[in-house]
Amino acid sequence: MVQQEYVDHYREQGFALVPGLISPAEAAALRQDMHDLADRLSRDQDIDATWGSARASVAEAAKTKILHCHNAQFYSGLVSRLICDPRLTDYAAQMIGSENVQLHHTKMFIKPPEKGSPFPMHQDAPFFPHDNHSMMAAIVHFDDAPLEKGCLRVVPGSHKGGILPHDGDGNWHLPFDKYPIESAVALPAKAGDVLFFSYLTIHGSGINVSNEARTTLLIQMRDPTDPMTVDTHRSRGQGMMLRGVDPNPVPRFLE
Repeated sequence: MVQQEYVDHYREQGFALVPGLISPAEAAALRQDMHDLADRLSRDQDIDATWGSARASVAEAAKTKILHCHNAQFYSGLVSRLICDPRLTDYAAQMIGSENVQLHHTKMFIKPPEKGSPFPMHQDAPFFPHDNHSMMAAIVHFDDAPLEKGCLRVVPGSHKGGILPHDGDGNWHLPFDKYPIESAVALPAKAGDVLFFSYLTIHGSGINVSNEARTTLLIQMRDPTDPMTVDTHRSRGQGMMLRGVDPNPVPRFLE
């Protein structure tokens, strides 16, 4: 059941951390599934997604890595069920103000122990801008994410400032001197917690210096009537309806 306080916090501050949205047992099963997936994928390919800008901004990041898999639902039935779960999509619907919730993409991330890569402060909006800015993300935590694991950090209320100028080419980030990771508000989480945030909210994360991995699933969602400002970052799973229906005469991913 959606609790209005979290919806209100999302709209006012640009994010909301909802505790215990899935059970510890579900989180543990998904965690194992993601680590098994990473093991399979890494046998014949490099799945390190560390940004070059991260290595440039944090000296300690030079030897770090972060494992990832784009569109994890195509590799895991547990993930497929999770992204359509009403416990998740009902919150998304209330926060974006639409009965219909459409998938943009998912990403599995594993920050390995003692060397999990950081993400410089940024907005997601420059990567895939939309006209009405309905795009949001949900980070589902599959294990605990305390400060020492490099939990997400945000700048509360920053979603109200629109899309800001970013530096970089591809892996865009905000100026390091104006937006150091350490200055943002840390959001430690427990396994089963879900962090929702607008794609306009400034966010980033530090290095995992703990002796345990930090395992999460990122789910990017939008109102299907919100058109893309720039036709970019199309992906295999884009356009899947997670809740409700697609009212567009022609699904945008087929146009």
